[in-house]
Amino acid sequence: MVVDTVEGGIDIRLIRAADATDWRAPFIGAYQTIFSGFPYFERWLPDEAEGVWHKLTGTAGNVTLLATRGGGEVLGFGIGIPLAAKRDVARELTGLVPIPHTFYLAELGVLPEHRNKELGRTLVRERLRRIDPERYTHVVLRVSALHSPSSEMYKAMGFEDMGVHMLVSAMRTDGRVNTDRRFFLSKVLSQVPLA
Repeated sequence: MVVDTVEGGIDIRLIRAADATDWRAPFIGAYQTIFSGFPYFERWLPDEAEGVWHKLTGTAGNVTLLATRGGGEVLGFGIGIPLAAKRDVARELTGLVPIPHTFYLAELGVLPEHRNKELGRTLVRERLRRIDPERYTHVVLRVSALHSPSSEMYKAMGFEDMGVHMLVSAMRTDGRVNTDRRFFLSKVLSQVPLA
């Protein structure tokens, strides 16, 4: 279902369970491309990226948005899930936010050639609009400790550094496994500007 069309004929699609299979392959390609670049430089095999897709789109209460063009090209994505469904992250944040009432913005990515055009901000804003305010009071996410445009975008949207980080190990594009820091940002949902 198309929920918005932005500049350049890009559609923002809300993906439901019935649509997930149709968008699996284009998501995989976009995911691999996006996370192979700055600041992550991660190597994702197709079956690993597919696992991410199935896990997130199969999580009850997920909000999955794809920025698409044409019949099946994915230019970006934004996926969120209830924090309680992401156990390792929930464990890190226990006592800091109310876990059952916190939504986790799990993934955000935009292909390099479509960055700096407000597409990331649109994907964030549209996910936030779809979070049930009767159930969730807080929103959290992780960003790379390296200075990146996404962390600046989130801070400009009113998210604040929680003073907590998590170490994440991943296979890098050069074949090495490295660990890096991901900082948590949060916001009380009722205070997130949606415009």
